[in-house]
Amino acid sequence: MAKNSIGLIELTSIAAGYLAADAMLKAADVEMMLSRSICSGKYMVMVRGDVAAVEAAVSSGMSGCRFAVIDSFVIPNLHEAVFPAIAGSSKVEELDALGIVESFSVAALIEGADAAVKAANVQLIEIRLAMALGGKAFVTLTGNVAAVEAAVDAAAQIVGQKGMLVNKVVIPHPRSELLNEMI
Repeated sequence: MAKNSIGLIELTSIAAGYLAADAMLKAADVEMMLSRSICSGKYMVMVRGDVAAVEAAVSSGMSGCRFAVIDSFVIPNLHEAVFPAIAGSSKVEELDALGIVESFSVAALIEGADAAVKAANVQLIEIRLAMALGGKAFVTLTGNVAAVEAAVDAAAQIVGQKGMLVNKVVIPHPRSELLNEMI
């Protein structure tokens, strides 16, 4: 099974999250990537698999829980840099320019991070998902100034289309101490 596609459902209810996770796993041959409560009493379920399986899983998961869905997505060809950034295992030795995009939604932020790394030659540093953030999420990335500006704009456009953009920032020459505060 090609596992380059992911799907996510972000819900307002923990109970609905468990219901959605079970329905997703029963609906298709997908791998559970994350299924957990997140800040402000929300719940997120992320699965991975081939496109058709992920689409079927997300559709099934949402069918019984539409009342609690905050956001959802299916990304057919997720960039390979996204999972290490979520896991906090991206290795960055030094910062060139620093970009940050902040979202009210986990789902919108992951979509934005995928768009960012596909739009320009940047390295994702970290994708932080809702824990100790009041339910918000953010991505940090680095590269040359022009690339970081293009990537941040691409991410902000995706997140903004969903009405979930909190802020976006590009710091052209960040102090090296900032890297110590990440990951």
